[in-house]
Amino acid sequence: MIAASRVVAVIGPESAPAKRLIQDAKDGGRAIDCTSGRRTRSVVITDSDHIILSSIQPETIAARLTGEEEEDIHE
Repeated sequence: MIAASRVVAVIGPESAPAKRLIQDAKDGGRAIDCTSGRRTRSVVITDSDHIILSSIQPETIAARLTGEEEEDIHE
């Protein structure tokens, strides 16, 4: 679980800047891998500069953060 008030952004991992962000966080010990061995589908950036890697789609995380109910068929 992540405190919604600490989330700055939720992005996809495909772009070059996202990949650099992930690598920098891993090198600095600020990356938290919550994928359980699955493919990384989203990157959650927190206000403490930690990066959380998730196997849940960014749209699903955004919907959960805003409190919207969404049927998640991607998990």
